[in-house]
Amino acid sequence: MENNQSKKPSRAVLVKMKQGQAWESMMRFTDNFLIGRHQDNDLQIQNPCVSRHHVKIEYDGEKWWIRDQGSANGTYLGGNRVQEIPLPEEAEIQLGEGGPVLLLSLEKKEAGEEAEADKVTSSTERFASVTQILQRYFTKSKDGEVGLQTLMLRRAFDRIHKKRSRKFLVIIGVCLLLLLTAGSVILYQKSKFEKLRNTAVDIFYNMKSLEIQIAQLEEIVLMKADKYQIQQIHAKREQMKEMEKNYDHFLKELGIYKKMRDEDQIIYRIARIFGECDANVPSGFTKEVWKYIEKWKASDRLEKAISRSRSEGYAPAILKVMGDFNLPPHFFYIALKESEFNARAVGPKTKYGYAKGMWQFIPLTAKHYGLQIGPLYQKGVYDPQDERFHFEKATEAAAKYIKNLKNNLAQASGLLVMTSYNWSEVKVREILRGMPESPRQRNFWLLLTKQDIPKETYDYVFYIFSAAVICENPRLFGFSFDGPFS
Repeated sequence: MENNQSKKPSRAVLVKMKQGQAWESMMRFTDNFLIGRHQDNDLQIQNPCVSRHHVKIEYDGEKWWIRDQGSANGTYLGGNRVQEIPLPEEAEIQLGEGGPVLLLSLEKKEAGEEAEADKVTSSTERFASVTQILQRYFTKSKDGEVGLQTLMLRRAFDRIHKKRSRKFLVIIGVCLLLLLTAGSVILYQKSKFEKLRNTAVDIFYNMKSLEIQIAQLEEIVLMKADKYQIQQIHAKREQMKEMEKNYDHFLKELGIYKKMRDEDQIIYRIARIFGECDANVPSGFTKEVWKYIEKWKASDRLEKAISRSRSEGYAPAILKVMGDFNLPPHFFYIALKESEFNARAVGPKTKYGYAKGMWQFIPLTAKHYGLQIGPLYQKGVYDPQDERFHFEKATEAAAKYIKNLKNNLAQASGLLVMTSYNWSEVKVREILRGMPESPRQRNFWLLLTKQDIPKETYDYVFYIFSAAVICENPRLFGFSFDGPFS
């Protein structure tokens, strides 16, 4: 059994992942490989349906096997859940019901391989005759035992061989020197890149820490209006501007944006606007955003919602309020996901009561941020006396709530703000507070790797983020409307 397992597979496994209706580029595996959500997998897939270590594709010395690793949501082949099954020539497997679909296939032998074997066999006799001639002239024997012609041929061959050997040694030496030089340059450049990237990441998270300090000082100033504290805020804002310049300089040196297409550059810029470091965006994040862009394309909901926000004049009003609270204007898209900019929206009943209005406040949160709850709060209907339906007042309350989340629980991460806004703050508080209280160690990138986020919340964050990306330049992404900020 051990001998069988030590045999190398004669055929590789080819893997493609389905994104929407299209297949991604092919990956090729010649040895056992593990698929799952954790970063130590050979093929990492960030999807809530996928377990940390979901399925293993393993060669037993004779054939390949699909082996589920005790995943929570199961591995499906042809609609049937499987634990262990031989890999056929081609198979579509699904990681959990509604999860990602992979196409696995055994690499076909090239047609030329069999033909080459025939050529070798048919040429054996021809090579045998050449071998005999070589043996006759060049097999070692005393000079007196061979003819003059053979002797002359041998001596001429020796002279040529010695010259060529010296020439080849020089060429090999030069090649080795060039390879060593190139290797040293590559290692140096890689080391330099990593140092630059680490420095950029340090600057970014120091900038986020400073942003939190400024926000906390502002809260004190609003209460006391102390001159010294106002000077402190100005000094820290100047310090932050300088850090932003340094960070931009390092990004330019790194060339992160240089080879990206325009659409992917927008994804990185929006991540930075929402407080996530664009110098260390996790692998797979961009592809995941594209998946949700395609979901928006599947309906006209986004266009209709943006149209409503324009016709009602909501966009400039929300942008002004967000600016007044020193918040990124892109939190505008929380209202898009909550109500599609319907100021009279009433959500389904929950154990916390009905969520109402454009920002979908539950009664308790609305009261905490200064909104008057109407007498019909226990009924799923519009209530003109309920300030949650008052656009201006509800928007200001939403800005206060978002700012509080951003500067405290979310540690300046806009994507954690969204996570908290959707996935009840009570539920997420324990998880986030279990992470160190600093922007470097409490951010959305780390939450994705450490926690199983409910699918509803995962979708919520990516729908808002992808909408913000699209609306930076809708026509670039294949939409026919103009963005709300244009």
